[in-house]
Amino acid sequence: MADALNTAATPDTPNHSSKPTEPTTPASPASLEIWLIRHGETAWSRTGQHTGRTDIPLTEHGQEQARALVPILAKQRFDRVLSSPLVRAAETCRLAGLGDQMEIAPDAQEWDYGIYEGRKSHDIRAEQPDWSIWRDPMPKGENLAAIQARAMGLMQQLLASPARRVALFSHGHFLRVFGGCWAGDNALLGAHLLLDTACVSVLGFDKETRAIKHWNRPAQ
Repeated sequence: MADALNTAATPDTPNHSSKPTEPTTPASPASLEIWLIRHGETAWSRTGQHTGRTDIPLTEHGQEQARALVPILAKQRFDRVLSSPLVRAAETCRLAGLGDQMEIAPDAQEWDYGIYEGRKSHDIRAEQPDWSIWRDPMPKGENLAAIQARAMGLMQQLLASPARRVALFSHGHFLRVFGGCWAGDNALLGAHLLLDTACVSVLGFDKETRAIKHWNRPAQ
């Protein structure tokens, strides 16, 4: 967390006010830390089906995963807690103990998979060999440039915000895209960032450079 600006009086400039001087400059964006939390298990994440805008709840195991996040997240003070509007993310946020702070962030929704919604990658590749979500078109859905624009927009909002520690509950592919944008302004880097259900990743800074501090850490 950024330190407040010290404004002690000098001999040439006496300070007669009894109230402390407020900071005159905002905290540096380099003090921002973003905790990315993927939602717990759903029936489709368990079977490997692409789950974009289909609004399905957590399984019982997914609920247990979300509750297991409580000891980790309770140790932190979050200035803001954001969640995708989809129930699996919002439910994870509540079960993880941060529901009272939750703000809905529409831009944190999962990738719109279009015609591939509910399908598994190996089934798609049986029809289209070498198909890749990171490379190929997404008919009736959202292309890579569109989800990158969403992630970059949210990232810039958080960088401009006075909040210094933010929790973001969202989805596997969106958070991978967000991590790629944070590390190199490029959604395609997310292809190299594996992310499991109910795992925590932390984005921050190395001096003034955006960096990934932790990635894909399980609750236990």
